[in-house]
Amino acid sequence: MEAFIKFESTAIPLPIENVDTDQIIPARFLKAITKEGFGDNLFRDWRFDRNNNEIADFVLNNPKYSGQILVAGKNFGCGSSREHAAWALDGYGIKVVVSSFFADIFKGNALNNGILPIQVSDDQLDIIFKTIEEDHQAAFEIDLEAQQFTICKKGIHINFEIDNYKKECLLKGYDDIDYLLDLKEEIVAFENQRTIY
Repeated sequence: MEAFIKFESTAIPLPIENVDTDQIIPARFLKAITKEGFGDNLFRDWRFDRNNNEIADFVLNNPKYSGQILVAGKNFGCGSSREHAAWALDGYGIKVVVSSFFADIFKGNALNNGILPIQVSDDQLDIIFKTIEEDHQAAFEIDLEAQQFTICKKGIHINFEIDNYKKECLLKGYDDIDYLLDLKEEIVAFENQRTIY
C-alpha cells in the first residue's frame, strides 16, 4: 500500500443513505481472486444500464465531479461483509470515504486496503455536501497525522477518530504483515531471551 499522510482533492458527492456492499460492487463480480478490474465495476448497476450504456445522471458519470474523496450518505458499506467493496473503491481511485456512519466490517476492510473512512456528524456532512453543491471543484484537505479533514474554501477543520494501530499502518503504507515484518528484530530479540523449560 502507499503511505497515506496528507493530500488535497476535490470530492464526489453521493448523498444516498444505506449504500450496501452489493450496490458498491454487485455479487456477480465476486468470482475474481485478485483486485484487478474491480474499479471498473464500482457502482456498476448505478453507472450502467442493461445494455452497458452509461447512465448520465449518476454522479460518477457526471464530468462536473471528480476526485479521490467520496462523500456518502449515512450508513455507508452496510450489508454483506465482502472485502471486494473496498477493492472496487480503491481500484477506482478513491482514497477517502466521508460519511456520518459506516458499517463496522466495511470500515475495517477499507482501512485494511489503504482507504481512509472519515466519520463526521450529520451536520458536518450536510456542510460538506452543500460546499460541493456550491462549487463542484471545491477542495478538501486530509491530514492523517493531525486527524483533520478541512473544507479549504470555508476554512472549516473537522477532527476525526481513527484506531492508533490502523493510523500507523496507513502512515507507513503497511498492511498487517508489513507491520509484523517491521517488528522482526524486536520479535527475534524477545524470542531469544525467553527461557524454555
